[in-house]
Amino acid sequence: MKRREFAKKSLMTAAMISSVPLTGFSSSEPIRKIKKGIMWGTIGVGETVAEKFQAVKEAGFDGVEPMSHLNRGEVLAARDSTGLQIPSVCGALHWEYPLSHPDPYVREKGVEALMHTIEDASVYGADTVLLVPGRVNADVAYDECWHRSVPAIRRAIPLAEKLEVKIAIENVWNNFLLSPLEAARYVDQFRSPFIRFYFDCGNILAYGWPEQWIRILGVRIAKIHIKEYSLQKANSEGRGAGFRVDLLEGDVNWPAVMKALDDIGYGDWAITEQSGGNTPEGLADLSHRLDKILES
Repeated sequence: MKRREFAKKSLMTAAMISSVPLTGFSSSEPIRKIKKGIMWGTIGVGETVAEKFQAVKEAGFDGVEPMSHLNRGEVLAARDSTGLQIPSVCGALHWEYPLSHPDPYVREKGVEALMHTIEDASVYGADTVLLVPGRVNADVAYDECWHRSVPAIRRAIPLAEKLEVKIAIENVWNNFLLSPLEAARYVDQFRSPFIRFYFDCGNILAYGWPEQWIRILGVRIAKIHIKEYSLQKANSEGRGAGFRVDLLEGDVNWPAVMKALDDIGYGDWAITEQSGGNTPEGLADLSHRLDKILES
């Protein structure tokens, strides 16, 4: 066979192989490797750290997202005894010491709290921490929140890089980062793979569509919070009432959300922050509903 003909056939063969999904399934039937987690504040069963971890294990979850500043020895013992993973740690003090505060002392305490949270994550084997970067209100202007929080977060980047723990900015009702394009810009300005986004599907529904945010944020997303929201309840009973609904019974379009996650290649954790986990049966129900979402 002549060299030119051989090269042509080789290229054609390579093109044919590359067009076939390696999984053997069509691209419309993705295999999701997303693991199920639960946020600490959702666990209403048990008094001790060990009891809470055990209740989560029995409910069928794969992992727990603890708060920062817990007793590290207790958390490690509970993790090891149950076999549960700790994918991320939620900062416990970012509301008390916001990085947007006018007082430099408060911001300094916020930076210290963030660094402690990063160290917690490293000890537990987690690769992400959840951070609310600040809040806009009558005393803190929008641009002030931006310009105060950014240098504060920059101070924590060297530690995050050293310990290989991502700082993930969450969308929450703090009147800040109200569009996905702005959220992407906020993350990108740091020019660090250790500054990412922690996307909450329920929080966003009051002023956006989660599937749109997911596609725009793309690989910037480090973790996902699964939470439901009812626009009907919010409109009739007040904004906060929108959260008083079970998973799959609100207005989040979960098939669209999962399709968007598939489209960006997300394969990390889905961590529920949903009310209803105050009994063993409630935790099991949350686990079951989360299964349905991940299968949608």
